[in-house]
Amino acid sequence: MKIKICGLFQNGDIDYVNEILPDYIGFVFAKSKRQVSYDQAKVMSSKLDKRIKTVGVFVDASIDEIVKLVNDQIIDLVQLHGDEGIDYIKQLKAKINVPIIKAIKMTPETDLRTISFPVDYYLLDSVISGSGKTFDWSLIKKLDKPFFLAGGINSGNLDGAIKINAYAIDVSSGVETNGIKDPNKIKEIVRRIKNDSR
Repeated sequence: MKIKICGLFQNGDIDYVNEILPDYIGFVFAKSKRQVSYDQAKVMSSKLDKRIKTVGVFVDASIDEIVKLVNDQIIDLVQLHGDEGIDYIKQLKAKINVPIIKAIKMTPETDLRTISFPVDYYLLDSVISGSGKTFDWSLIKKLDKPFFLAGGINSGNLDGAIKINAYAIDVSSGVETNGIKDPNKIKEIVRRIKNDSR
């Protein structure tokens, strides 16, 4: 099982993750309290251990913005967290050659059997991402693609999250203290996921 630490926005965060080595880290380019600029992401990604893949998180961004970040080798994967439809994704895929993740906001009405996007992974999240709120994991049915499990995952509910058998666990607020990434929480979650998935 893989682990993604999302929402890095301080230079010190890179020092922590280089020591702990999660599989992925996420830079949020959409408007959010964890938003980073192109310049911030460029500096941080240049310091990142090359064994860690960077994911750019976007909400209905211009395709040109994403293409520039990919071409400048600031991000290795693209995560689409807005209302991007099939046509948008096809246009994007024609211009970049990196994996694409499509976020699905999970509600009791979400029927995963009806969802089909031309992407490499799905990310299943609570309705308000980054809020620390989970969704009802019993809603998860068999998907036609590997998926990242997100939405309020922390050390307290991690064991249950691991049992879902996602491709990857995605954490953000669950490894923060007072809105700042906490190296001890990151270390604990990464260690437990790596140990449990051996």
